[in-house]
Amino acid sequence: MTAIDPTELTADREAKRQRLFSRINTADKWFQVLGLAWLTPLLKVAAGDNPRAQMKDLWRLAAVPLLAILAFLVMWGTLAPKVQTSLGAVPGPAQVWEEVINLHEDAKAKAAKEAKFDQMVEKRNQKLIDAGRADEVKNVAYTGAPSYYTQIWTSIQTVFFGFLIATVIAVPLGIAAGLSPTANAALNPLIQIFKPVSPLAWLPIVTMIVSAVAAGNDGLFPKSFIISAITVTLCSLWPTLINTALGVASIDKDLVNVSKVLKMNTYTKITKLVLPSALPLIFTGLRLSLGVGWMVLIAAEMLAQNPGLGKFVWDEFQNGSSSSLARIMVAVFTIGIIGFLLDRVMYALQSLFTFSNNR
Repeated sequence: MTAIDPTELTADREAKRQRLFSRINTADKWFQVLGLAWLTPLLKVAAGDNPRAQMKDLWRLAAVPLLAILAFLVMWGTLAPKVQTSLGAVPGPAQVWEEVINLHEDAKAKAAKEAKFDQMVEKRNQKLIDAGRADEVKNVAYTGAPSYYTQIWTSIQTVFFGFLIATVIAVPLGIAAGLSPTANAALNPLIQIFKPVSPLAWLPIVTMIVSAVAAGNDGLFPKSFIISAITVTLCSLWPTLINTALGVASIDKDLVNVSKVLKMNTYTKITKLVLPSALPLIFTGLRLSLGVGWMVLIAAEMLAQNPGLGKFVWDEFQNGSSSSLARIMVAVFTIGIIGFLLDRVMYALQSLFTFSNNR
């Protein structure tokens, strides 16, 4: 029988250990993208890495944020009952959580009601078809009040629609401004004038123009949706435009000289040189634009009456019931959480397409 060399066994174990740590370090990059960086020290502790050092990281990444949240909840629960409004005391964490459950149950009930309505319409249409009256078949849309989840989805669709339009406008203009001093001189005054304009100022103008162009409400998108999306576009395109221009203008001059030596045409220069070099700053602009768009959207939906989270907040404010304030606070937390998730999505895309360490 061949004896096992203890030195080889130790070396094999160390190699496996190093491979494991390498995988953990690779996973850590994605944990940071997802906001789950506290998982890395846990995995390292389980893998046998310096427990004391990892516990310090775990304390900083997990325990401290949790304690801060707990302190916030305690302070909120203590001070809220002492503040009286026209609708009663400011709701504490327990009352807000109760409204979360109520909104969830309400959403389930509305979904069941809509499903029942769709079944009735389908059953009626099938009877008409069986009776040879297929020409009388109609697809009747459900007109009941939207659920809370439906309103969330409407807001997400609206912000992405406006953000997409802003990106399509801002990136080409930013590239032009970064490559051409003349284009930059032409665009800079417009950027400085329109960048600070509030969505509340844009909204009446957008509303009048959309109402004049689309007299009816029978187009592909409702007018309220278009008004909200265009307002988001007008307020969110500036960070992307500015960061794209800055990224393009800061490209290494040696690379620009190489493109001249190779006699690259404009399209090749932009796709092979400009965009790859400027992508980190472009994505930074996109993240900022999406954040601005999400904040702008709520105000736009309030005034345009687009059936999203903004309209939900406005309707609850107008409702004035005993649960309205708690429901508005549920919407506030929903808006904040979705805003965080949208930023994480953009950061994940940035990590996939660039080598930037910006967060």
